[in-house]
Amino acid sequence: MLKIFNTSQGSRRFCDGLSRRNFIKIGALGMGGLALPQLLQAESAAGIRKSHKAVIMIYLPGGPPHQDTFDLKLDAPSEIRGEFRPISTNLPGLQVCEHLPKIATVCDKLAVIRSISDAVDDHSDFMCMTGRRKNNQPPGGWPTFGAVTSKVLGPANPGVPPFVGLEPRMQHRPYNAATPGFLGVGHNSFRPAGEGKADMVLNGVTLDRLADRKHLLENFDKFRRDVDGSGLMDGMDAFNQQAFGVLTSSKLLEALDVQREDKRIIEAYGKGDHKVHGDAAPMMNEQFLVARRLVEAGARVVTVAYGFWDYHGNNFKHAREDLPMLDQGVTALIQDLHQRGLQNDVSVIVWGEFGRSPTINKDGGRDHWPRASCAVLAGGGMKVGQVIGATDRLGGEPNERPVTFGEVFATLYHNLGIDVNKVTVPDLTGRPNFLVPDGAQPIRELVG
Repeated sequence: MLKIFNTSQGSRRFCDGLSRRNFIKIGALGMGGLALPQLLQAESAAGIRKSHKAVIMIYLPGGPPHQDTFDLKLDAPSEIRGEFRPISTNLPGLQVCEHLPKIATVCDKLAVIRSISDAVDDHSDFMCMTGRRKNNQPPGGWPTFGAVTSKVLGPANPGVPPFVGLEPRMQHRPYNAATPGFLGVGHNSFRPAGEGKADMVLNGVTLDRLADRKHLLENFDKFRRDVDGSGLMDGMDAFNQQAFGVLTSSKLLEALDVQREDKRIIEAYGKGDHKVHGDAAPMMNEQFLVARRLVEAGARVVTVAYGFWDYHGNNFKHAREDLPMLDQGVTALIQDLHQRGLQNDVSVIVWGEFGRSPTINKDGGRDHWPRASCAVLAGGGMKVGQVIGATDRLGGEPNERPVTFGEVFATLYHNLGIDVNKVTVPDLTGRPNFLVPDGAQPIRELVG
């Protein structure tokens, strides 16, 4: 860790003599998560518009039960229907679970997809973060949505990484399977670990010495690229440029400091639960507020992992505990974006890696079910206030307007101003790759 002291005068200081601008924390200057290009990339490429659009992706590890949230099946037998009752929403014709009363008040600002059809039985964030399956990957692997956005658009603000991952790295199970893939470490997510900014402290170096370290790092990175044949080291100059941009700017630190917000806004988001749930992620509602602050500051993609939804047992007990926290956090985020006039610039998606089985098992839980699942989208200038697709009477199979992960990702890229029919990224062999699989197109109901 480094502490950097600015030798210039005139900045506001803490009571210990350090200015807020100087007291910044960062995990590493080298191979960590900063990895972002300094300059906007290829803005003249076909299909890309200059703008600061952004995406907040809320990943629900373990797969939430679609039949107990947004696709209740009252006509199904009791062993499928479950214990929860539906409630009406402010969108005529749409009902949601009784434990989502706040979301029920903003459904006119949401698009609910009930018919995602191509998930796989794999406990990881891979498809939710990349839009692709793990099989038949190119050398280096498929990159995440955030990494692609970082590569194609670069940072909107030189002091704020374009791709920020607020989700923790869990050691017990491979929920965090998605990586920057063949785009390399230069496009990995910045991860402010701990409570907001707990891994960002610069100790004992003046800005003059920091400049010397920058020059030294540039020389080391040139040597590493010369001896590395994989291509994954490409982009390290951009990595260092962005790292030092972050270190010498207070914008990222300020975005992570939610205490700058009005207390009423903080209370609207709620506290959630900071305990780790199962072997996945805490339910820290503060992350939703941090995500909004980050996209306002210049981040293009912010990802959040929230809770643990692998309800093989006690499905309804766990859902009664978890759904109200999700309800409060998501509703506050949607309302906040609208109140700040960001509903056309910021897209929000909430989803898990798959759905849950129609039949309730002997332990009162629902098992993995990749054949049908839900997603909730908002903002991004999309045509919201609608339900897309449907499942059969038991909630087991899409029977109306099946939707693929690729279509969802094509929609999110479209919202960022990226044309998936024109823009490609090269893999380690130099072969150009389209951003979504199988020629997937943006969901016509949302953007057509």
